[in-house]
Amino acid sequence: MDKSKKWIKVMPLMIEFLENIGIEFIHNPDGTYLRTVGFGQPGPWWINIRNGHFVKRRIAKKIRSMGVDVLDHVMVTKLLKHDERIIGAVGLNVLDGTFHVIRAKSIVLALGSNANRVKSNSTGNPFNSWGYPYNTGSNCVMAYDAGAKVVNLDLDHTATLIPKGFGAPGMNGLNSMGGYELNALSERFMGKYDPMWENGIRRNQVLGTYQEFLDGKGPPFYMDMRHLPAEDLKLLQYVLMPGDKETYNDWMEQKGMTFATHPLEVEISELAFIGRLLLNDRFESTIQGLFSGCTFDSFSGAICGGYSAGIEAAATALQKHGLAEIKSDDVQNEQDKIFKPLQVHDGVRPAEFEKIIRQVMDYYMGFTRNQKGLELALAKLNLINDHISEVEAINYHELMRANEIRHLLKQCQLTTRAVMERKESGRGMYRRSDYPDLNPDLSKCQVLWHEDGVQKTSFESLK
Repeated sequence: MDKSKKWIKVMPLMIEFLENIGIEFIHNPDGTYLRTVGFGQPGPWWINIRNGHFVKRRIAKKIRSMGVDVLDHVMVTKLLKHDERIIGAVGLNVLDGTFHVIRAKSIVLALGSNANRVKSNSTGNPFNSWGYPYNTGSNCVMAYDAGAKVVNLDLDHTATLIPKGFGAPGMNGLNSMGGYELNALSERFMGKYDPMWENGIRRNQVLGTYQEFLDGKGPPFYMDMRHLPAEDLKLLQYVLMPGDKETYNDWMEQKGMTFATHPLEVEISELAFIGRLLLNDRFESTIQGLFSGCTFDSFSGAICGGYSAGIEAAATALQKHGLAEIKSDDVQNEQDKIFKPLQVHDGVRPAEFEKIIRQVMDYYMGFTRNQKGLELALAKLNLINDHISEVEAINYHELMRANEIRHLLKQCQLTTRAVMERKESGRGMYRRSDYPDLNPDLSKCQVLWHEDGVQKTSFESLK
């Protein structure tokens, strides 16, 4: 059974689990689930959640009630390996600065595949993002550093539309409920870019909006819901949207508007860079004992993939006797790296250092790219890396941010390097101006890894 079939197999179990902890799925009057079409799906697949903003805290409460040991507030920075097998991890408690060494028979990475803080939206605030802003590439970078192969760094870039100046998700709801996207000339234009109009695939809506911008037909851009029935408007604004971001209607109230009375001005969000591990059908990476729960997209993909990876990791752990000894040199080297920013004086604070990375990414890694720009981007990122020892932290919160920078910067370097090999346009959420057409020879997945510090890439057919 391949990975996608396992996603489908465990989905009913996960729905039952969520309902048992109080997550409310919206039902039709006849008791069936309310389903909607979204982002190019051929049928109404999405099941809508009423109180989605409670999901994480209720899952956490359930886990603790089951007697599971939870190590809170620890940021893992490095995986430990011996004889081509993962044996543990090290990390920092971001509240009290304690250093932790963890031994393990198997590990599941579930740190999120999206790295959002690599680029900016119009606010310039990296935490005002449409996705989770605390994923900084660790899921991909730590696995890569441990020797695992990663895939899709060249293609898996994603963006969406967000309310102008407010980093909130929700476009699936606005599109699937029947919203119209309008340009500055009040034209509904998405039919030019996707036969399903606003309900087409996300890539087409983003790049279609970007093309309208290039053609001088925006900004502004709007999502107009005023034509929708009152019942649908109420469901959309007061149930679905707050499920994605709880402060949605606080923001709407401050703007003095509702979906029923005003079009919603929108903009293209920041791009997120995504990387996934090359996995077998057991969700295990090319490094023994290292599993990944970040295989699939969306909330359902995360919870079903994480559950499936956890089952496989537990089965592997049961077959192992005892925990491997960890080399003290590996631990000491990482501990020195973690706490180095506390010893720096008159350096660059983490927030300012991050801005430099985003400046490079915003300028050279936008929706249109070319080889010369990619080469310059990588050269500048390497130069930035030469100065990473100058990052200064004055407290444990900044120490966390300083260590996030290591992964954020490495994610940008790996992604830029991978995009340089994707000499075509038409598969990702960007265009190569120097390679504007699809290349049939690049229909395979790009795999990126290193051997003895030497970076390697290949295009392979993956099942």
